[in-house]
Parts: sequence; C-alpha cells; structure tokens
Amino acid sequence: MRRWIVLALFIVCVLGAGMGMGFLARPTEWYESLAKPAFAPPNWVFGPVWSVMYVLIAIAGWRTFERNKFGKSMKLWVGQMLVNLTWPVFFFGFQDPYRAFILIILTTALVLWYTIENWSRDRIAAYLFTPYTLWLFYATALNAAVWLMNRAAETKPLFGDQPPLFGG
Repeated sequence: MRRWIVLALFIVCVLGAGMGMGFLARPTEWYESLAKPAFAPPNWVFGPVWSVMYVLIAIAGWRTFERNKFGKSMKLWVGQMLVNLTWPVFFFGFQDPYRAFILIILTTALVLWYTIENWSRDRIAAYLFTPYTLWLFYATALNAAVWLMNRAAETKPLFGDQPPLFGG
C-alpha cells in the first residue's frame, strides 16, 4: 500500500510542478511574435505532450526512489527534473532562447545519463525515459531553430559575446 501512495505522490508532485511551471511561464505575445520553423507544432500540443511526459518521468522517478533513495540514479533524476523545470523560466519568463537552449542541452545530457545509468539496473525506468528523450531531441532542435531565427543584437550572451556559429 505504501508503495502506491509514494507513486501517487510522485505523479502528483511531478505533474503539478510541470503544470504549475507551464502556467507561470506560458507563451505570451512575445512568443507569438517570434519566427518559428515549419516543424513547430501548434501551442495546444505542448500541454498534452508534457502531461504524458511528466507522468512517465514520475513513474521512472518512483521506481528509482523505491530502489535507492539516495543513489546516483536518484540524483540524476532530481537533477534533470530541476533543470527541466527551469527551462520555461528562461525561455518564456526571461524571453531568452539562447540560455534556454543551453538548459535544454543540459537536460538532455542528464536524461541520457540517467537512462544509461538505469539500463542495467531498471530497464523499465530507462524505457520510460525513451519518449522523453525523443521529445527532448525534437524540443532541442525547435529551441535552436527559434534562437537562430530570432537572433538579435539585444540577445544577452551567456558568457561574453555569442560566438558565431561554425565561424560564420
């Protein structure tokens, strides 16, 4: 019984945090005004997709928590969750696709690390991250495209001036 209560708490907390962040840092007129690539989905797609992702992320986190509450996998899970929840603050809140791009790369790296770390320990938890990983690859491409299509002089560089891409 306790296991199922912990699972329910994981789902409520992760889904609640994701939905809360989505509500606080939702698309605004600024986002609507941006140039977007042809592969950008309509805004209504993000809510359902992230709802499913957050449930899968929660179940994977719960499985990891049940196996080893303070182990490396749990730390990776918490780390990717914190960075994931920070992304909308930078992209929508600070209106900074460049820094958001850095964060989504970090999120993807942590998700891949978590998946590799769990592949031999809990294959189900690793599989639960597969749709999330694929979505992050897509979202990274989307974030990069939005950043590149809207690069402007007022974009704040992360470390000094933004270097030209590939020397150009």
